[in-house]
Amino acid sequence: MDYSETPVANQFRLGFLIHDVSRLRRTVIDKALKPLGITRSQWWVLSNLARNSSHEMVQTELANVLDIGKVALGGLLDRLEASGYIERKADPADRRAKRVVMTRKGEEILVQMQEQGTDLNRETLRDITEAEVRLAEDIMHRMKKRLLQMDADLRKNGG
Repeated sequence: MDYSETPVANQFRLGFLIHDVSRLRRTVIDKALKPLGITRSQWWVLSNLARNSSHEMVQTELANVLDIGKVALGGLLDRLEASGYIERKADPADRRAKRVVMTRKGEEILVQMQEQGTDLNRETLRDITEAEVRLAEDIMHRMKKRLLQMDADLRKNGG
């Protein structure tokens, strides 16, 4: 189907559905994580730290990976550090830079959050077949790739 010819009433339906699903998913995750005393944003930080084998990153690199500003990240890190989930240390290669290091307590809460996330995903996808999930993933991946290209083109052209 050529979406350039889609009737006006339906042309934004997919975008609204993507937005609504994303917003509702965030709401459910936040409510499910509340008993653990941690937020989805904090989970996002810990998950990205866990992607590195050393479970640590330079703070500016982490801000770039998360695509958030230094101030927003600083607040998240303050709360994570106060809870004992991370430590900030001077970088041995650049004393001005801070390394964010996940603690053992951070690794333990991450496991609990991942278990909770697995349960939430299972429940969310309960009535959806594996083939449908794969198709949706493929479509979303292609949309993301196209949007990234559109964003790069707009930046290049001063948009």
